[in-house]
Amino acid sequence: MQASERTKPLILAEGSSPIYKRLKDVIQENIRSGRWVADEQIPSENTLVRDLGISRMTIHRALRELTQEGVLVRVHGVGTFVAGAKRQAPMMEVRSIAEEIGERGHRHSCEVILHTEETASEEVALHFGEPLATVFHTILAHSENGVPVQIEDRYVNPKILPNYLEINFNRETPHHYLMRQAPLSEGEHIVEAVLANTAERKLLDIERGEPCLRVNRRTWSNGKVVSTARLLYPGSRYQIGGRFLQGGGV
Repeated sequence: MQASERTKPLILAEGSSPIYKRLKDVIQENIRSGRWVADEQIPSENTLVRDLGISRMTIHRALRELTQEGVLVRVHGVGTFVAGAKRQAPMMEVRSIAEEIGERGHRHSCEVILHTEETASEEVALHFGEPLATVFHTILAHSENGVPVQIEDRYVNPKILPNYLEINFNRETPHHYLMRQAPLSEGEHIVEAVLANTAERKLLDIERGEPCLRVNRRTWSNGKVVSTARLLYPGSRYQIGGRFLQGGGV
């Protein structure tokens, strides 16, 4: 498609449906036609206000709904992009988010939100199945090509990994460290559909009300729980999947 076609202003079709719905239709038609391709930035809100002569509130609603539906991806302070295929986190495996992103040929980055030792609450100690006075607690925000895709909220058993707080997260993920120091013997995944709280929405750069997927993960080594983690994904950017073989019957 010629460059002039890509930059030509949008035109809203006439109709009786609300303006924001007609704008959604126009944006989706431009994606279907190939005018805008995956990961390409679409016109800004300011440009759409100028070209279409409609309110910013109407444009914001259309873009917000398309983001929640997984059609667009909005990056705070950068712009709005056509979503590519949804990233898939493995359901039946225990893997590192950095590995998943690297296998797609994309760039992984990580922001450390919390990295400390704290008193083990009764609820946290219960997950480990043994009395613990303290636990190591880390919260990391993982991004793919600059777009937030996962919050990793992890507790680690200090009896098994006393040097966990020495990790340099610019060189190694918690997953890699755990696999190296306490090889996995057993794992557990529980998946939930949840809504993010205010702090989580800010880290994931998503709107209020956007559904998220949360994987509650526990890992064992030699019969002891090493780590318990909550992995939060924005539902519009990620899906959870896996493939398995079943013996006997259908």
